Amino acid sequence: MLGAPSCNTSEQAKGRRGRKGCWEEASGGRTRPNRFRSRERNGPEVFGKDAGPRRLGRFGNWPAWSGSEGCGGNPGISLTAGPSPPVAFPYFVDLQQPELLLNNTVNLYLTTEPNVTVGIWHTAPGSRAAEARGKDRGWYEEALGDAHPVIIYLHGNGGTRASSHRVQFMKLMGAADFHILALDYRGYGDSSGHPTESGFTTDVLALYDWVKARSGNSSVIFWGHSLGTGIATNAARKLHEDRGVQVDAVVLESPYTNIREAAAYVSITKLYRHFPGFEYLILDSMALGGMFFRSDENVKVLSCPLLILHAEDDAVLPPHLGRKLFEAARDAYADKTKVKFVTFPEKLGLGHDYISSNPELPALVKDFLKMK
Repeated sequence: MLGAPSCNTSEQAKGRRGRKGCWEEASGGRTRPNRFRSRERNGPEVFGKDAGPRRLGRFGNWPAWSGSEGCGGNPGISLTAGPSPPVAFPYFVDLQQPELLLNNTVNLYLTTEPNVTVGIWHTAPGSRAAEARGKDRGWYEEALGDAHPVIIYLHGNGGTRASSHRVQFMKLMGAADFHILALDYRGYGDSSGHPTESGFTTDVLALYDWVKARSGNSSVIFWGHSLGTGIATNAARKLHEDRGVQVDAVVLESPYTNIREAAAYVSITKLYRHFPGFEYLILDSMALGGMFFRSDENVKVLSCPLLILHAEDDAVLPPHLGRKLFEAARDAYADKTKVKFVTFPEKLGLGHDYISSNPELPALVKDFLKMK
């Protein structure tokens, strides 16, 4: 999340059954609410322009530890003018040994600018798992040229690339035959440097260049979650404006419009929202600290496929922020079919962190990106 403590309850973690949520998807300038739900349905229906409705399956088991963004005193970027100290949660995880948590995964480090080195986990596609066993970093670098799509995963504020919901994401999308490169931004995990918005963009574009130099014509996707959605759109915009290059696709999971608007909704600010000086002391301090993350402006200059995902029961960043971001993009895109907004009903219990654990998510993403 964005600096506020918010934990999934154990009830949520087991996939709680709440009120029946109204699932809807918007695509190509269309919004189709699904107001009449059958009690027998176990998942959301997907309405696309090129296919009839289909239903996403019921989400299964949850990891024992939720790893929710900012949960349990987990440090992160604070809602003050200054950035936080380095983030190294969960504790007691050896970031140099991802194989303890993930198969066909290797750890590597990339120098993104002088005196800044970031830690990265590279998960190879599941179809190459047996071949990857015991291989070194050189094999993984060469494997990037195997024509499988590549996800550069940009995580949220709390924790590191080893947080359980991120590990689950890498398992799920790796099994779907994506390469995943998950980095800890400067100041996070075992990465050096000090966290800043511009520095995050530098880290992402350095990794993008490293990947493109090895991946040939493979598609490269920016996938951002929570805070990482603003980092993803920043990087995609800079890539376009500085080089005239559009990233192949952007996926935004549990996004916000901009950091100022997001800060007004995170739970830590609820107590102070109606106090005199709230905007100056809390919201304006983000700008004073050089933090903007203007996704609502960034998406207006993009033309690549853009997929926005939000859960109705997101207690950290409410889904109307995701819809507002979608509407800004849809209004700006010449090709409306390249923008899609998908929401997931409250009864699935996906909350802020677990959309990426839905077992049918890979099929939804591949269908949108027209991948086989």
